[in-house]
Amino acid sequence: MRYAEIKRKTNETDIELKIELDGDGSSKINSGSAFLDHMLTLFAKHGKFTLEVNCKGDTEVDFHHTAEDIGICLGQAFCKALGNKAGIVRYADTTLPMDEALILTALDISGRGYFACDLDIKADKVGDFDTELASEFWQAFAINAGCTLHIRQLAGNNAHHIIEGVFKSCARSLRRAAEIDARFASDIPSTKGVL
Repeated sequence: MRYAEIKRKTNETDIELKIELDGDGSSKINSGSAFLDHMLTLFAKHGKFTLEVNCKGDTEVDFHHTAEDIGICLGQAFCKALGNKAGIVRYADTTLPMDEALILTALDISGRGYFACDLDIKADKVGDFDTELASEFWQAFAINAGCTLHIRQLAGNNAHHIIEGVFKSCARSLRRAAEIDARFASDIPSTKGVL
């Protein structure tokens, strides 16, 4: 079972996170932000991950530390659950429509954290969530998961649809890249022999 638990406590957040990569899409999310809860719930559903997140953050300031630190923990948990990465597909991309929005994500579970993002979100907030935090979350995830992640907005003007498209597209790309190819279940997918 590819499973990991992460606990992280700072002066800004106190987080407990659990993930099972080969899960059923169920989740129990309490981030302190209703919108981020919604995004993490659909992330679990579309990735078919079993995910639990409990975060107590300094939300009286804003949701920046909460979003970034959950991204850090999710990335660390994802990396830990993958183990030595033997047998994984490694690469995946998803172009996902969300009504008028069209989002492309492409990733490589390479062991090297890199993040590139091109989003054009006109609104400053969606519900209780600052829209700029979507890219902060995914940057924290990519660096800590040790993956190369590219996110591109190909179309869209509704902030909710754009960000929801990003979370769904990332979930589906991660699910496919992390899948085990039964033909090469003990093989590290790199000429280096390690990822």
